[in-house]
Amino acid sequence: MWSDNETELDFLNFTGVADTVAEIIVQAQSNPISIGVSGRWGVGKSSMIKLIRRSLERRENSDFLFVEFNAWLYQGYDDARAALMEVIASTLAKEAEKRKTGVEKAREFLDRINWFRVAKLVTGSALSLAVGLPPIGLLGQAWGLGRELLAGDVNDKTGDRIEKTTTALYQAGSGLLGSGARKSPPEEIQALRDSFEETLSAMSVSVVVLIDDLDRCLPETTISTLEAIRLFLFLRNTAFVIAADDEMIKQAVRHHFGNVGDDLVTNYFDKLIQIPIRVPQLSTQEVRAYMMLLFVEQSDLSQAVKEQIRAKVCEQLGKTWQGKRVDRTFLQSVHGVFSGQLTGQLETADRLAPLMATATGIAGNPRLIKRFLNTLAIRLAISKAHGVGVDEAVLAKMLLFERLSNQKAYSELIKAVAENSQGKPDFLVEWETKANTGQELKLSPPWDDPFIKEWLTLYPRLGDCDLRGVLFVSREHAPLLTSTDRLSSEAADLLNALLAEPEMASGLAVRLGNVARAESGIIMDRLLDLARQEQEWGVPPILEACIVVARADSSQGPRLAAFLNERPAPQIMPNIVPKIGDEAWAGPVLAKWEGSSVVSKRVKKAIEMRRNDGNITVK
Repeated sequence: MWSDNETELDFLNFTGVADTVAEIIVQAQSNPISIGVSGRWGVGKSSMIKLIRRSLERRENSDFLFVEFNAWLYQGYDDARAALMEVIASTLAKEAEKRKTGVEKAREFLDRINWFRVAKLVTGSALSLAVGLPPIGLLGQAWGLGRELLAGDVNDKTGDRIEKTTTALYQAGSGLLGSGARKSPPEEIQALRDSFEETLSAMSVSVVVLIDDLDRCLPETTISTLEAIRLFLFLRNTAFVIAADDEMIKQAVRHHFGNVGDDLVTNYFDKLIQIPIRVPQLSTQEVRAYMMLLFVEQSDLSQAVKEQIRAKVCEQLGKTWQGKRVDRTFLQSVHGVFSGQLTGQLETADRLAPLMATATGIAGNPRLIKRFLNTLAIRLAISKAHGVGVDEAVLAKMLLFERLSNQKAYSELIKAVAENSQGKPDFLVEWETKANTGQELKLSPPWDDPFIKEWLTLYPRLGDCDLRGVLFVSREHAPLLTSTDRLSSEAADLLNALLAEPEMASGLAVRLGNVARAESGIIMDRLLDLARQEQEWGVPPILEACIVVARADSSQGPRLAAFLNERPAPQIMPNIVPKIGDEAWAGPVLAKWEGSSVVSKRVKKAIEMRRNDGNITVK
């Protein structure tokens, strides 16, 4: 199993991009900078953040202090704006104590943050005043009272409210930063920014704030975090690296500020982010390399060998533009012979990579790929625990269909497997043949999906595979319900007896006569599934079972007649004629054979002789 968390191990050759971002921060030479690492959910933004930090830590003569902040963790528990400010201040205070330099400045900065939190300025009031929005918190109460006084809206409770609010504001300020008179909110904001710069200067460090998972947050949390970031932006010795899906951020801005135009939304984001960096989308080569490295990481190879393979793969990925490939052959050139299990897994990665890279439902997303492989591993473990012989390649192909096809098509596939006595969806044989040979293939709903045509070309072919075991270990998605599950105990016993010894069916005639019609239809379904395997239609044992069921339930006779009509003419043997000649449903079958130009003369002669004996009537 693979962890869903970010990693400092580079499986995607992102190190080059991370080194570039780190170099931008270094070259800023303590000038303020903000960098946005953008990309969809699961593409590797969090890992990119880790790689950027690692690259900066390895730089010589660079003194960076890192502050990592995940706004999503605070959602619902604390105000994200206040939390971010406090995390920055606390980190600086701890580092100052450790370095024994700038301690007083760091403490003063932390005190200012604490005052902001206690006075509830950071929950909206100061920033709201700064941008012209109605404030909240203690200052919001004072603001509201002031507007009431100016409007002359005074009653007998106004005096009490003024006294309580004034007392609360005084208490919020007392004990923090001395007892001096408080400044106006804009002045406090500027004092906070000045204190921050002075602290960094006294400590001789540059602070790099790494913000992650912002696009997981609700709009209110997202905007709160961005507003806190704005307090510290464009101050010397600061760098912000913000990992988020820019489209999600823009959506949060629209939600927060109402129906504003796209230009204003874009401008809001662009003012926060000076340098946008997008996580590269993975190509088929990179998807293949990623999957192979995941399998290598889970193998029993030594850690040194794993690291050697990883480094060589990333180096090779940097040359793919020259036509270089990362595949099983390349990995073997790095290490040599792998175990049989790992070799099979590398082959699975090789086959799946093209669809993993291009299919709409995954589109090369590393997190989705990892989850796919985790599900595959779980189902393989289930198959082993239950003693179900499931081929990994077959299971992978079916899992891909389950995840990426439409639900109706998947349900139809399950139904086809359940209704076939051998668990084989026969229609796939023709479809896979046409898809793999380039023949025209027209599929009707729910199968008319471009993905399904891609899927049909994927190895291995499933048309002749018993898929019941695969669906058995996939039951958490959809149960495998066969038609026989609906049979009563008596009907199920009769079916098992007919399948085991069909030639003895006549002895079960009385019991079959007492079976409900719905159940006799299911029994005939299973018998006809087995009958389709016959290649010569004289008097195979399965025919006896079908005839006995048709006698017990007359509605099954036309079904058996239709089945025999579909048999290829060369399969029809003369001795079937006397076997079915006296059955009420047989007349149309014999008439068709007699009038056919391809049925053998011996069969026609048998039909003629039977008629002359007066035992059959051909209609």
